[in-house]
Amino acid sequence: MAELQETTSPGSSIPRHVAIIMDGNGRWARRRHLPRVAGHRVGLEAVRKTIKACVSHGVEVLTLFAFSSENWRRPKEEVGLLMNLFMNALDSEVKKLHKNGVRLRIIGDVAGFSLELQQRIRAAEELTRDNSVLHLNIAANYGGRWDITQACRSLAEEVAAGTLPCEAISEELLRGRLSLSDLPEPDLFIRTGGEQRVSNFLLWQLAYSELYFTDLLWPAFDEAAFTEALQSFAGRQRRFGRTGEQVEQAEHA
Repeated sequence: MAELQETTSPGSSIPRHVAIIMDGNGRWARRRHLPRVAGHRVGLEAVRKTIKACVSHGVEVLTLFAFSSENWRRPKEEVGLLMNLFMNALDSEVKKLHKNGVRLRIIGDVAGFSLELQQRIRAAEELTRDNSVLHLNIAANYGGRWDITQACRSLAEEVAAGTLPCEAISEELLRGRLSLSDLPEPDLFIRTGGEQRVSNFLLWQLAYSELYFTDLLWPAFDEAAFTEALQSFAGRQRRFGRTGEQVEQAEHA
């Protein structure tokens, strides 16, 4: 499998990695006097459209925030329905993803899920592990603070065991213990639903991402909306700490 650690270079019009907070399912349903779970079901169709759009535009990595570590605070009935929807989606979608060359990975504290759901996750990841058309990552029971904490704990255990000198700890070493460390960091972050915050999603990985917010609720997010986000990204200059003049000189070198 090709290495994917490098991020999109300045001047590239297509992001290699797109990360999305899929916000607005509940509000979409409420405006139609439907139960919240109806919004989540329609939101699954928006996921399908976005995966298809990523493949057609040449995006290599798509990471979707499906269920945060804070979402356990929602009403118990809704959480149960979401877990059932998750299992049903794994049953109905994984073979299609595999057929189309999509690799599926679940990031987050999967130990918090039922044993049945954990088994389905492992089976889906194993089935699709060698696919490379698109790397699809689903963040479930995930939080950016959890991600950084578990990376720090991993390094601390090695220091305590005497196998890692404390002074050897670097940003790159810590990054290697984070979720998705083998993939490029997100170039473009999209959030639907009108809110303008990252909500504990990929806190480390989003350090240099371009942020794009839309008022569209997630079930209404289609390929045209995705293309609009890509157009916004293409019009931005990514400097990574350099001046605009330096970036322009590098592009024309």
